[in-house]
Parts: sequence; structure tokens; C-alpha cells
Amino acid sequence: MNGRQNSRPTLEQVAARAGVGRGTVSRVINGSPRVSEQTRAAVARAVAELGYVPNQAARALAGSRTDAVALVIPEAEARLFAEPYFLDLIRGVGAGLAEADKQLLLTLVRSEQERQRFEQYLAAQRVDGVLLASVHGDDPLPDRVRELGIPVVMNGRRSEAEPVPYVDSDNIGAGRAAVAHLVGRGRRSIATVTGPLDMYVARARLGGYRAGLAEAGHEPDEGLVAAGDFTEEGGRRAMRGLLARRPGLDAVFAASDVMAAGARAALREAGRRVPEDVALVGVDDSPVARLMDPPLTSVRQPIEEMGRTMARMLLDDVAGTLEDAPRRVLPTELVVRGSC
Repeated sequence: MNGRQNSRPTLEQVAARAGVGRGTVSRVINGSPRVSEQTRAAVARAVAELGYVPNQAARALAGSRTDAVALVIPEAEARLFAEPYFLDLIRGVGAGLAEADKQLLLTLVRSEQERQRFEQYLAAQRVDGVLLASVHGDDPLPDRVRELGIPVVMNGRRSEAEPVPYVDSDNIGAGRAAVAHLVGRGRRSIATVTGPLDMYVARARLGGYRAGLAEAGHEPDEGLVAAGDFTEEGGRRAMRGLLARRPGLDAVFAASDVMAAGARAALREAGRRVPEDVALVGVDDSPVARLMDPPLTSVRQPIEEMGRTMARMLLDDVAGTLEDAPRRVLPTELVVRGSC
């Protein structure tokens, strides 16, 4: 057997052969009327020449849909239910899908074995589309979903050059706004607790932190940067490390409210008062922020709106009306409370 037979052709290869965009191919195979007969014929020729038989397309052309969408979160149950972010995202996605009478299937993928099993599930035509959240930089699942010819939209992105459609918030702006606020309150030694740096969201917030310091004329100090993991315990550990290295710090930007709660606990253990001794800012504007003592200043991102936007984009892709690889970046907003 030759190489083409051993490797399943992708939607991108069909698009390249036909001389059109991926979204145009999707519209053709989903029967959209928004395509000329000439383009439809070119795509049909490319499909035949490459031997591309997308199961998703066959199901659509047969007039059969599952009316189900999978929301995939590659996290353990403990973090899923402890992190308000995911609950708000699920709420937004559910609201967006309810408008189209689609069933939401929540799927946790926590290991390579579970990822492979989920890919087999997709190949069996069980869902019309996939939404992905909390994706790490080396995760192959978004690309595998596309190779199967199934519409997919991500919450966030793996890199600046993400090829898969996504909905994100302005994470660089979040870090910049937090630092500008801390500088404006007279803080001079501003630390940060990052998320896991194999995730674009964490790198972007760290980039915003560094940009904010540069704009304020502060010299960078890598001793004021501590890696966290978006968990409360991770924020506590990172804060302890920061206090050991830089005991004179007077402000902290934590890349999530949950990590800020952990940092607050470590500061209390060390006898540091918030905000008198150390000012504290988080991200998300979650219930965690409002319930902390003192209430946490936080950068709000529109989590539910991101979920609804993801759902709308995916439904457009399923219908064949989505433009090629769209990107949506929603604004963030600083909410000032008692911690700074």
C-alpha cells in the first residue's frame, strides 16, 4: 500500500488540492448553499482524487446528526469542581448549545489512554463537534479532531500561532492592568505567581506582568517570579518560595483567583497583612475573589461569554458557515476590592 493509503487525508489537504480554504471545504461537504457550483465541483474532485471520505461529511450528507457536542477538559475531577472557571465556562457553553437544542457531553481526558479512547469515540461518529478547554501546549488532540473532519473550537490557545479556531480573553492585558494598578498604589517590589508555563494563558499573563513592569520603569527581577499550577496549594507553595527569596516584596499578582487564595494563606502564615504589608491581585473575578478576607482585587474575564461564543462558533462550523480558523479575543476588566 502506498503512503497516501496508509495516512488518512486531512481536510487541509483537500482544501489545498481544490485551491480553497478549509472553511469552504467544510461548507461544501455540509451542503451549504453559500458555495458556487464551480467551487463545489473543485472540492468534489479533490475529495475523489485524495480518497478523502470524512465520516462527519458522510453523516451530514445523509441528513443525520447526533445533536450532541463534546466539551473536553483535560483535568482531574478535583480541579474541575474546585475551579470556578470551569463551572462558569460549562454554564456559558450549555446556554449557547441550548439555543440550538444540542446535548452537551462533558468529557474529562486525564491520560494518554483516555485521549486515545476519546479519539476512537469520535471516529465512531458520536458527536457533531468538539469544544476543548484548558489545553496544554503539546496537546495533539485539537489537531487529531480536525484530522477526523470534526468541527472543533478551543477555549484559549496553545500558542500565538494557533491554527485551530479559538475563543480567548486578553491575558496579556490582564497582567498589564494588574501591575499598573499595583504600581499606582505605590508598590515597588511586585512579584507574580504564574500558571503552568506549558500553557499559553500562563505565558501570556506573565508577559503582561513583565510588560507592566517595563512600562512603569521597574527593573525585571526573576527572583520575584514563581511558578504555580492554577491550584490553591500551588499558589501557597509559590508564595512561600517568594517570601523565602524576596522577604521585602510588597505586592503579588497571582495568575488566578484560586492561586491568590493559596498565596493569601501563605502570607497569613508568615504574619504578613493584606493589603497593609502585601497587596494582592488575582485573575477571573470568581466567587473566590468576592469571599476572600479582604475581598480580592481581580481582573475579570468574561468566562460565560467565552463559553457562549465558543458554542456559537462551533454551531456555525457544523452548519458549514464558519470562516476559516476564526479567532475571538474578549476584553478583560480590573475589579478593585479590599486586597489592593
